[in-house]
Amino acid sequence: MEKKVLVPVADGTEELEAVTITNVLRRAGADVTVASVNKFQITCSRGIKLIADKPIDSCMNENYDLIALPGGMPGAEKLRDSEKLTVMLKRQQQEGRLYAAICSAPAVVFKPHGLLDGRQATCNPGFAHELDIKDSIENAVVVDGNCITSRGAGTAIEFALKLVELLYDKAKAQEVAAGMVFKP
Repeated sequence: MEKKVLVPVADGTEELEAVTITNVLRRAGADVTVASVNKFQITCSRGIKLIADKPIDSCMNENYDLIALPGGMPGAEKLRDSEKLTVMLKRQQQEGRLYAAICSAPAVVFKPHGLLDGRQATCNPGFAHELDIKDSIENAVVVDGNCITSRGAGTAIEFALKLVELLYDKAKAQEVAAGMVFKP
């Protein structure tokens, strides 16, 4: 069964993370929508330009099996400040559907909106001080219920493959990894 995934982006998003999440999930067969919280063409944190599929506004009434946030600054701040995305993330959490973030996004987006309350999480080491000490874990990927977090660009493939495993199963994640010649 095809899974629906939302990858929100904004100016300043970390391009390696956004593209890796989108690419790996599409390899698995997911229907991935890249939605911008500001304009269609964004300039990522390293100057690469990406074009979103649609604005976040047009995603509000959709249900997604997963919402996965890339990090990058100031992109994560723009994701945090999107009222529409916040509504969607809180609904995702409350309804028990998967929500995920990598790099700065767990600390910058999830933490201030209460999406990490009572959960273990990880993030980019430069933002770990913003997580409660009991919350911050140095594993590459942390899964706590329906919340998945990861550390940064260097863990993006492992993170995306974990998302494939959670959406589908371990065999699908291994199949996608093998196709990319990735050995976890």
